Amino acid sequence: MLSPVMLRRLLEGLQRLLDFSALEEICLEANPATFDLKKARLFHSLGVTRVSLGIQSFSAQVLKTLGREHSPEEAIRSVEILQEAKMRSINVDLMFSIPGQSTEDWTQTLATTIALEPHHVSAYNLTYEEDTAFFQSLLKGEVTEDPQRNNEMFFHAHQLLCEGGFEHYETSNYANLGHRSIHNQGYWRSENYLGLGPSAVSTIGNVRSKNIADTAKYVEMIRSIGQSRIEAEELSTEALRLEKIAMGLRTIEGISRDLLDRAGEQRSRILAEHGLLIFEDQAIVLTTKGSALVDAIVGEIA
Repeated sequence: MLSPVMLRRLLEGLQRLLDFSALEEICLEANPATFDLKKARLFHSLGVTRVSLGIQSFSAQVLKTLGREHSPEEAIRSVEILQEAKMRSINVDLMFSIPGQSTEDWTQTLATTIALEPHHVSAYNLTYEEDTAFFQSLLKGEVTEDPQRNNEMFFHAHQLLCEGGFEHYETSNYANLGHRSIHNQGYWRSENYLGLGPSAVSTIGNVRSKNIADTAKYVEMIRSIGQSRIEAEELSTEALRLEKIAMGLRTIEGISRDLLDRAGEQRSRILAEHGLLIFEDQAIVLTTKGSALVDAIVGEIA
């Protein structure tokens, strides 16, 4: 969304405060419809190492359903542009179980993605968030959630992407060697993160805070008192334990068995008998079958 002038101002300002050469990853999200080769080269020159493209689908009809601005052709070109600009790491965001999306649509999108050879693919199941048009359609009965269809599309993506050379390292994420998302791994490992800007959320230690959403008031607060937090919650030891389980089980590293109480340990053994998870030394790791049911498994053993 930023113009080249504003983007340069932002990143050069950050470079005065941070040693970019010491950073492992500098990632930008990009809309396939809003940048060209000149801007992609600017990303590269300013030190950006990773760009995540919100493509979602290579089907024109599915993109229309999602209300996306770009066409399949623009989406393909956006990946090619970043490759021409020699971007170190390129991610493609995809989505499945969209109303009206057929298995053929999903197969075509996956095949196109693999052929483009990005370094990383995120494949997310559509979720019906409140205050969205999809959620209202769900309430009206115009669309329905189909767990079986979700399951089939998840495993279809898993099969094709793994056959295409990607490592499935988190429930919804696949990467070439050396191209895992570093910032996302921080969230999944429950590491500290600092959010800057209006509405940004931070978690430092056991305190989670949120900045004011209004941009003008954000600027005013930063100038007057040096911070913009309007909410702060102290997370209990139990809340942190549950979050570590929920996030850690999504990864191929899994979680430490020490995070489970006795009842959770017993239930995990039952799930292991059903092929949903395995014990590796002191870790519990979901199988591919289990990764499709991660939320239910967290509710069972946490």
